[in-house]
Amino acid sequence: MQYVNGIRKAALAIAALSAALSVTACQADGSKAGAETSSKAPSSAPSAPTTPGTTTPAPSQAPTSQAPTAKAPTATASPISGSGSTGTAVKACAATALKVTAHQATDRPEGTGIGAAVIEFTNVSAKPCTLQGHPTVAGAGNGSPDHNAPLKVTPSGSAAPVKLAPGAKASLKLTFVQVQGEGDGYCKSGAKPVGYPTLVVGLPASGAHQVALDDGVFAECDNTVTATAVAAA
Repeated sequence: MQYVNGIRKAALAIAALSAALSVTACQADGSKAGAETSSKAPSSAPSAPTTPGTTTPAPSQAPTSQAPTAKAPTATASPISGSGSTGTAVKACAATALKVTAHQATDRPEGTGIGAAVIEFTNVSAKPCTLQGHPTVAGAGNGSPDHNAPLKVTPSGSAAPVKLAPGAKASLKLTFVQVQGEGDGYCKSGAKPVGYPTLVVGLPASGAHQVALDDGVFAECDNTVTATAVAAA
């Protein structure tokens, strides 16, 4: 009986020893496998080579999508046509702003009639104003500007604005078909000469003005006249 118990104790001891050896072997194998796994794990990616004295730049951030901002156009001032030095628009001379006179021209066609006359405009207002253009012309009696005989006007030269300061003058020239001969005279065309005590002279936007010669009457032929544009006197 003691022999059997001894065999049992020996068997238990051998079993315990075998179990201990198995655990130790498993731990050893596990450590070895872990070591082998650790040695076989890929190393971290190699860092970019750097030049001595420089620093490796940090990776830039991803670009942010942003809509462009519209820029409002800059307003520009438009130039004022016909403006004075102060930039204020100068208006056409009103009829009431003008004094109109007439005298016989020095340079005129040969004959016994008036030949040619200069019409002069003076700004009698307190403000600057402008005149421009070729005139309309009609023959009239004294004091009857509404009862007139329009003449056919042939314009001569180009028209440009003329700025008149207070007291300044501008003028234009009228050249008639000259009356020939003595006394009542005659017209080369065979028409009858006509004499008008006054003329009604008009300019665009500046009214019509009845004017008499400082001496004599406006004698002409063929009811035609050549007129220059108004210009600074």
